[in-house]
Amino acid sequence: MNDEMRANVAAFEQTVRSSLALAATLGAAEWERPTDCPGWTVKDQFSHLVSVEASLLGDPVPEVEVPEFDHIRNDFARFLEAGVHARRSVPGPRVAAELADVLERRLAQLPGLDPDEPTTLPNGKQGTYALFMRFRAMDCWTHEQDVRRAVGRPGNLDAPAAGCFWDILAQGLPLVVARKAGAEPGQSVLFRISGPVERRVAVVVDGDGRGAFAGEVPDDATAELDMEWECYVRLTAGRCGPDAVEVRAKGDTELAGRVLAGMALTP
Repeated sequence: MNDEMRANVAAFEQTVRSSLALAATLGAAEWERPTDCPGWTVKDQFSHLVSVEASLLGDPVPEVEVPEFDHIRNDFARFLEAGVHARRSVPGPRVAAELADVLERRLAQLPGLDPDEPTTLPNGKQGTYALFMRFRAMDCWTHEQDVRRAVGRPGNLDAPAAGCFWDILAQGLPLVVARKAGAEPGQSVLFRISGPVERRVAVVVDGDGRGAFAGEVPDDATAELDMEWECYVRLTAGRCGPDAVEVRAKGDTELAGRVLAGMALTP
């Protein structure tokens, strides 16, 4: 493994082990609690993690007929749902045991993979397998946080995989400001994020209407958004709308509102 692959695999392993430790504390009713992912319970979240890693190991894809759920809106979502639906009759602890098994098999598999191997990333772009593992760490951590919110056990918010989440999704902030929110040339938006993960970045819109991160954070941004890290995560992961979180806006509050309304960056 190169350094990038090693770091991303370590972040992936840490968040999955954290999820498994959390699973060991869950009661029967908690496995069935709804989460911020439409249509998915706590157990479904774990089933999703199992099915993705099993598919990457080359395990057979479950042959099930997926019902026409309201939360399935495209073929990719239907593909992901198959592994979840196949385990809906399986008790939560057995799903967790299956996750523990696929984790160990993946950790045995990964050292033999070429970190520079070209692969299709979850965003549809081409990248290396090392970068693909950053996406896997991000995805597993995002679902861990879904479960923690559902069962009222916050934690691991500043995990190494949280850094993967920032690295991947923050790339979409210029698009949010310039395209989704329609900020005008010369306008800028400052994002100030606090909590266990702290970030302070600004997006500026150039004369052609394109957004980019400012080399230096301006003191007089057109709009400022101040929020806790978990609020940022929920918004950019598309887990809730701006009305569900506390965000402090300054400056052009109309622009700030449009930015918040367009913060979701996951499918």
